[in-house]
Amino acid sequence: MKTSDQYILAIDLGTSGCKVGLVSSRGAIVAWAFRPVELLVVDGIGAEQRPEDWWNAFLEASRDVLSQRAVPAGQVAGICASTQGEGTIAVDRNGQPLTNGITWLDMRGAQHLKKSMRGALKVAGYNAVKLQKWLRLCGGAPALSGKDPAGHMLFVRDELPGVYEKTYKFLNVLDFFNLRLTGRFCATQDSILTSWVTDNRDVNAIRYDDGLIAASGIEKSKFPDLVRCTDVIGTLLPEVANQLGLSPETPVVAGAIDNSAAAIGAGAYEDYEAHLYMGSSSWVGAHVPFKKTSVFDQIAAVPCPAPSKYLMMAMQSSGAANIAFLKDRMVYHDDGLYKGEPTPDVYAVLDEISARTPAGAQGMVYLPWLFGERSPVDDASLRAGIFNMSIEHNRETLVRAVFEGVALNTRWMMRPVNKFLGRKIEELTIIGGGAMSNSWCQIFADVLNVQIRQPRDPMKANARGATFIALHGLNIMDMQDATKSVVIERVYEPQAAHRQLYDERFGIFTELHKRLAPLYRRLNGAKG
Repeated sequence: MKTSDQYILAIDLGTSGCKVGLVSSRGAIVAWAFRPVELLVVDGIGAEQRPEDWWNAFLEASRDVLSQRAVPAGQVAGICASTQGEGTIAVDRNGQPLTNGITWLDMRGAQHLKKSMRGALKVAGYNAVKLQKWLRLCGGAPALSGKDPAGHMLFVRDELPGVYEKTYKFLNVLDFFNLRLTGRFCATQDSILTSWVTDNRDVNAIRYDDGLIAASGIEKSKFPDLVRCTDVIGTLLPEVANQLGLSPETPVVAGAIDNSAAAIGAGAYEDYEAHLYMGSSSWVGAHVPFKKTSVFDQIAAVPCPAPSKYLMMAMQSSGAANIAFLKDRMVYHDDGLYKGEPTPDVYAVLDEISARTPAGAQGMVYLPWLFGERSPVDDASLRAGIFNMSIEHNRETLVRAVFEGVALNTRWMMRPVNKFLGRKIEELTIIGGGAMSNSWCQIFADVLNVQIRQPRDPMKANARGATFIALHGLNIMDMQDATKSVVIERVYEPQAAHRQLYDERFGIFTELHKRLAPLYRRLNGAKG
């Protein structure tokens, strides 16, 4: 393979907005830009975004990056995207969206999905016959919370029949981006995963299964063609090339959804090397050589971009979204009580506050379930809360408690993750926006009792992952070799002095879930 320096225009579309980077074949990010995207909450349990907002954010950020002239436009060897996963966009034959994009937070499909689970025998809420087939062929099953395309599509079918009738294809977010870039309707082996209609037993030859499609309740014709993450799916449409100032001959590589790209961009390529992503949502992932599922813990090893590998994924609904909520809804909420705008360094200030506040947050415990939870329990009714607040506490206490609460929630997931892998994770590479916080990295090391590895530019891991996927697909560099360019800048060791404190606090955290879960179901059960 060629080894000369070339550059990829890498897209990272998350829930908060679109990041675009110009990344070299050595993993160096030479230009970077971000544009925010609004999240629309519908009826308390729906969560949508406008596809045109995604696209416009991409165009603006891309033009910003390319205008920086870090390298000549002629050295852009290709374009590749990493996007939020488990979203659904219904499009017509012309590729025009028929609704807003239904995001991975949206639970409106839950009731329709549960209807399809009717049967004499159930296991963990699933129709036993269907579950057995999903696990055998897919390696997982639809989220009963309705937070994936399997539930989204049923919501459209049953509540928006006019839209369903006009739908030519149901696309995930990545698929929509590739359509707008190239004009091609296609899905990757990871973007199609949570539609739960593919036979994934041979990870190098993913295919649709007619029986699974029938079980989905969605017409076969409404699913797009399948491609591999590393496939070159076409070149830039002339109008897009013109808008970006690039050649229409610029190749587009299919790319991957965020968790798949993050695993590559973290440099955690070898089997059992684990990473912790801390963005709006959070997850623990690791490449493994097998397909496996734990229904009760909501953990599965699923198809991914790495050749001949599966990716173990354990996902939680709200990670750094809790910090954003603290900033936007508590500190700077525009309600007339306080006039002010967040400063550019607000997250750095929150990091400093967390670092100087004693471990344990003076007994305050924060439960980070802003929008339900997925692993180790799939429970749409859970909500966030502050426990044991006293007159001695202040905003600094709350900041520390929020940081610790997310870490305790991650620890709750680690025991089933270790069981799934058949070994204890001793170190985690942390990536995502939350990994920019040195205080949080240390809290994770202390709470999880593992070594935390902080790479250079941890917030840009998804863009690096998209780049490494593109380099492989364009035969510029092997994916495994590309991941070796990831530099670890700092390592955080767990502090023995905090071991007993966090062991005790974790016991309280899990007991709070056990005691409060029935109350959450009473309060929010109808919504979940």
